[in-house]
Amino acid sequence: MSATTTAAPAPKKPFYRVLYVQVLVAIVLGVIVGWVWPEVGKNEWIKALGDGFVKLIKMVIAPVIFCTVVSGIAHVSEVKKVGRVAVKALIYFEIVSTFALALGLIVGNFIQPGAGFQGQQSNAAAVASYAKQASEMKSVDFVLHIIPDTVVGAFAQGEILQVLLFSILFGIALMSLGERGHTMRAFIDDAAHAIFGVIAIVVKAAPIGAFGAMAFTIGRYGPQALGNLAGLIATFYLTALAFVVIVLGIIARIAGFSIFKFLKYIKDELLIVLGTSSSESALPQMMEKLERLGCSKPVVGLVVPTGYSFNLDGTNIYMTLATLFIAQAMNVHLSFGEQITILLVAMLTSKGASGITGAGFITLAGTLAAVRPELVPGMAIVLGIDKFMSECRALTNLCGNGVACVIVAWWEGELDRDKLRAALDRDIDPSDVEVAVTTG
Repeated sequence: MSATTTAAPAPKKPFYRVLYVQVLVAIVLGVIVGWVWPEVGKNEWIKALGDGFVKLIKMVIAPVIFCTVVSGIAHVSEVKKVGRVAVKALIYFEIVSTFALALGLIVGNFIQPGAGFQGQQSNAAAVASYAKQASEMKSVDFVLHIIPDTVVGAFAQGEILQVLLFSILFGIALMSLGERGHTMRAFIDDAAHAIFGVIAIVVKAAPIGAFGAMAFTIGRYGPQALGNLAGLIATFYLTALAFVVIVLGIIARIAGFSIFKFLKYIKDELLIVLGTSSSESALPQMMEKLERLGCSKPVVGLVVPTGYSFNLDGTNIYMTLATLFIAQAMNVHLSFGEQITILLVAMLTSKGASGITGAGFITLAGTLAAVRPELVPGMAIVLGIDKFMSECRALTNLCGNGVACVIVAWWEGELDRDKLRAALDRDIDPSDVEVAVTTG
């Protein structure tokens, strides 16, 4: 009798079948190919490997957000709870984003990575295109852009905030139907499981995508692209690391969990982001894993997609640090008042920057154009290394949004402590979606 009721433990995967090991090996191979055979790395088909994987992931982002948000809200008993979660998330985003912006200013003033810079300001045409995009970024336009022209258009164009808005409205409407909406709720729940099944298939191609993206980056720019700007890159990476370990670490400790265990839990997603330079490439997996971590579905569905536009810690650090670097490199003195203005303006311009590669550069242009327009041409100094810095931005953004979701769930009383401890302590391959779902 006992033999039939006791489940045998699942056999441990060989290390070479674990996703994060495969992605890590692929990144290393991509660096080698791009360095040793740059012509191969620059091949358009190699580039297509990385671009194709990101497109596969983006393909399912809109339906994942719709199903997760609608299902979460539809199972909530009161509308005011949805609004309460959203308000708490926005409060948290603003507080932590301010810390990130301030940290970039403090480090930039203390280390002064741009002092004595001897570099050529090139790529003026490329900078002009970024500046043009930034000049079109207005607060009113951003708010109106949240409202889609058509629902179909929001899904077709993959606009996260537009899909989120419609999903919230649809979820509230479905919730108000009560028992009459049971069939639709069940259908959306089943659709969500099917979509996560698609993700489980797509994510197996992550090593291929990481290899292609890394090989092209090194082949296109070469290791010499770091050159004289290695100091800025090192400063930015160390500052972002300090933010994750210290600031997010303290926040995590207050909520009762270890930031290091959390980073280990999401190591698959971090490596995917490292390979693709886009935090969006890990969004569907991140939402699913946060639910398994003990965060309730409504909190995950509201906090994570919103955070991709309102909680960009890595982008915030980059904007203030890069602004000071450019000013120092161009011998432009910024007073304390102007630096505070940069911080305030960056709090606005950073909103709406997605996890797509290059969005941080556009928001930097918007900040410079608003505060000191004469610094905009200096963006050419950092244009060549922006690809390397975008990876750190995306990694920090991902960590910040993950911690934010857990904190808001804890704040709202929607965090399952038993699941949290079990998930952070388990030594399994968290990319194995099917096993995790069936075992609870």
